Amino acid sequence: MKAIIYAAGLGTRFKPWTDQHPKALAVVNGKSLLQRNIEYLQQYGITEVVVNVHHFAQQVRDAVIDNKGWGSEILISDETDKLLETGGGLMKAKHLLEGEEPFISLNVDILTNMDLGKLIAYHQQHQPLITMGITSRNSSRVLLFDETNRLCGWKNQQTGEEKISIQKLNLIAKAYSCVVVYEPKIFSLIKQEGKFSIIDAYLDLAADHTILGYDHSGDHLVDVGKTESVAVAEALFK
Repeated sequence: MKAIIYAAGLGTRFKPWTDQHPKALAVVNGKSLLQRNIEYLQQYGITEVVVNVHHFAQQVRDAVIDNKGWGSEILISDETDKLLETGGGLMKAKHLLEGEEPFISLNVDILTNMDLGKLIAYHQQHQPLITMGITSRNSSRVLLFDETNRLCGWKNQQTGEEKISIQKLNLIAKAYSCVVVYEPKIFSLIKQEGKFSIIDAYLDLAADHTILGYDHSGDHLVDVGKTESVAVAEALFK
């Protein structure tokens, strides 16, 4: 099984570090976010990893080379010319991820101790197009699920804006964990091109294809997108 780690972002919430460095190389207890996510995947036997790069891309390349991929085979998807966001980044890496097996995506600035093996097993049991980790934590933007944890929509909790793919009563709001299992046919189904968020693709596909949430509430999960989150992450991830 392969994985992609999204590491191309500008890290605007992580200044001043990101004025001179990519967020992927920000350090939590002596290890970069990139190293931690590569080692997280290794725990589940996933050692072929695509990393997309844009902001200070050469620093990421150098870190991978200097550390021999931290024991994994790292393939670089280069977005130096244009930052493509998560959806566009996934599509650009298509040739590196395609195959017959499902594959995983992670965000480099998310640290979690979720049992990835259980997420994969849930995906294999139910056989949806996509299975994503979700939790009941507070978030300004949430995904909306029915009682079977099928994705039905999205909501901005602050503005009230909604995007509904499947009309149902009593939808349940859950926060997206940015850890996802995809069937390889996803590449032939996504209609968007260029720069776009993968969430937009989910919402387009949800009505005609089963997309499930795997609730892992109670696990550690830290968005290390802001400098003040480093202390929180260091308390949880040694």
